[in-house]
Amino acid sequence: MKLNLNRPLAFFDLETTGVNVGSDRIVEIAILKAMPDGTEIIKTLRINPEMPIPLASSLIHGIYDKDIADQPTFKAVAQEFSDFIGDADLAGYNSNRFDIPVLLEEFLRAGVDFDMTDRRFVDVQNIFHQMEQRTLRAAYKFYCNKDIVNAHSAEADITATYHVLLAQIERYQDADFEDKQGNLSKPVQNDVDALHAFTNMNKPVDFAGRMVFNEEGEECFNFGKHKGKTVEQVFNIEPSYYAWMKQGDFPLYTKKKLTEIWERWNKKKDQLKSEKQQSAQNPSNTSGQRPTPKVNNPGFKPQPKNEKPPVDVTNDMLEQLKMKFGK
Repeated sequence: MKLNLNRPLAFFDLETTGVNVGSDRIVEIAILKAMPDGTEIIKTLRINPEMPIPLASSLIHGIYDKDIADQPTFKAVAQEFSDFIGDADLAGYNSNRFDIPVLLEEFLRAGVDFDMTDRRFVDVQNIFHQMEQRTLRAAYKFYCNKDIVNAHSAEADITATYHVLLAQIERYQDADFEDKQGNLSKPVQNDVDALHAFTNMNKPVDFAGRMVFNEEGEECFNFGKHKGKTVEQVFNIEPSYYAWMKQGDFPLYTKKKLTEIWERWNKKKDQLKSEKQQSAQNPSNTSGQRPTPKVNNPGFKPQPKNEKPPVDVTNDMLEQLKMKFGK
């Protein structure tokens, strides 16, 4: 099938250092330019983002710092890509929410005026989500081939949910699933532990997703300027962030989990402070030398460190002095 086009349509995809539109950078850009005559032109280039690529991102797209060390910066090729896209409309998968905003940020940083006036945008993900709706009614029809009677009543909805799960287990029990790292597994099993693991892959701390567990089981922020940093690490460098979140418009459960981490962090800090104080009051002798014994003689005066102890004057010493001074 050939697209009916009256001007080019540029399908493009970005690999980036992360998912923060304002601060993350492009590490690879690929554009497929579909022309009105049915021909296709593809342009792909890796980009030096001028910042380290987080390991979590590299594990997803397979691009590491060493792979882009000698590649051009986006600023160096921005005009080239702007000219290649030309007056084409833009298309992608989740492009309206991510790829287009990131691309525009990069053009602005590079000082290239990429005109968006009169361009049209086609987001393939939106077509998918709207035509294959992810509602309970759609799931019940897809898996059970039935319509919900009295939809949106609690009892009807929960009964439908139960039967959808049974149908999912039956359909996917032997189906392979490939994760972002390319690992294959059969995660949908008739086992609650397995279902729990598969449906909580993001490991949220607070269910709102503001904090998630990293691979080491540490709570990390999942938004904003501290995204990817552990919560305790942020408390160490910016403890006022806790107060800002407590006063902010965040879910109560998020604040509850944040307070638990704050109290644990303070307890660790107090314990460390106490240990330092005890160490200062009872310093351990690590020099290997025996401590100087205390003397109870009130007339005893300690010998200054830089002075030699007194010696008895001998006749030889007196004779030497006479010869030196002629007396």
